[in-house]
Amino acid sequence: MSVLEPAIAAKPIVSVENVGHFYQKGGATDLLVLDGVNVTLRSNEIVSLLGRSGSGKSTLLRIIAGLMPASSGSVTISGQAVNGPASQVAMVFQSFALFPWLTVLQNVEIGLEAQGMAPGLRRKQALTAIDLIGLDGFESAYPKELSGGMRQRVGLARALVVQPEVLLMDEPFSALDVLTAETLRTDLLDLWCEGRMPIQAILLVTHNIEEAVLMSDRILVFASNPGRVIAELKVDLPQPRNRLDPAFRQIVDDIYARMTMRPAAATAPREGAFPGTGIGLILPHVSTNVLAGLIETVNGPPYDGRADLPALASVLQLEIDDLFPVAETLQLLRFAEVEGGDIRLAEAGRRFANGEVDERKHLFAQHLIAYVPLVAHIRRVLDERSSHRAPAARFRDELEDYMPEEFAEKTLRTVISWARYAETFAFDEGTGVFSLENPT
Repeated sequence: MSVLEPAIAAKPIVSVENVGHFYQKGGATDLLVLDGVNVTLRSNEIVSLLGRSGSGKSTLLRIIAGLMPASSGSVTISGQAVNGPASQVAMVFQSFALFPWLTVLQNVEIGLEAQGMAPGLRRKQALTAIDLIGLDGFESAYPKELSGGMRQRVGLARALVVQPEVLLMDEPFSALDVLTAETLRTDLLDLWCEGRMPIQAILLVTHNIEEAVLMSDRILVFASNPGRVIAELKVDLPQPRNRLDPAFRQIVDDIYARMTMRPAAATAPREGAFPGTGIGLILPHVSTNVLAGLIETVNGPPYDGRADLPALASVLQLEIDDLFPVAETLQLLRFAEVEGGDIRLAEAGRRFANGEVDERKHLFAQHLIAYVPLVAHIRRVLDERSSHRAPAARFRDELEDYMPEEFAEKTLRTVISWARYAETFAFDEGTGVFSLENPT
């Protein structure tokens, strides 16, 4: 049973208005993470914030919880402005975040103890929460004695025991294996639909499209760089939901299409999938083996050069944070185009798929230099120097003018890996020096 309809007329419990947030990068331009985000959460609904890692979803959740301030905009919960930790919310994290020296009961009690509740009352309330989430009998166990799913249940009990108005969940199932995650997800939905949880609403951060459709009354789709809401979808399907239901699959397909939609003004492949421009383009760490594997998969049967991303993700058992960077890197390199929830190999991608090893390397090298500005920049510097050598620190320092240090390092490592495969230039790990010693 969907609980969205009665919630429409209700006054929002959580109201996020025009929230923006940026991280300072020292001497470089501040990194804008969230830009003009508006979110409402009403009573009796589950809302998912769906997007890729790095789209600012977890940052927004922490701003709502009052764990960090927004750079601009405002957040109110039940009409009260959030200014510091919000007492009306509780949070479940991706990591289990339990105290290893405390028992299950003590871990669940700790929030009540911080509130100053009397020992007898907090023990009774904690035992009720432990029983609710299915861990009765494990009250005296320590976290090291529990499986991952059981530890996450403890985290859920610890959040519920303080009886918050709103439960914030930051990718709560992503650290679990597939079967355990499915069991915990189903149990949580059962408790919610039966009205047994002492909360009014749930705000869930996820990068799993099917999880969002399975659990949510509404889905807010986030774009990246900076994070912003690009779509809001109502999921008007009864619970429990069936992944094979055509209506369910249609919503999943619609989300994939929205997340791969090319901006109207774009005429070239969508480089904006990665932040930055020129040598400041932040690159994902995707191996050439994975890139080649996806090209071969899409080139072969039953796809013959064009594949539906939801179907591909299902067959390969990949989530959007696994599949999208690979597909978009192929797009950046002009080996494929990604749009409308599909991936289509370009003519160069077809040639790569059908080529021998040396032909593949030569083609990859051509596209690296043509379409990845940092590769072209490094190669140009090496060509111009009589020694044909240059320290990595020189390029790392340049990158840090455009991006945070950790992104600069990741981007440089990606370029090193791609260039080694293509034999565009060499890199000596011991000396930290680029050279043209290997390429002919």
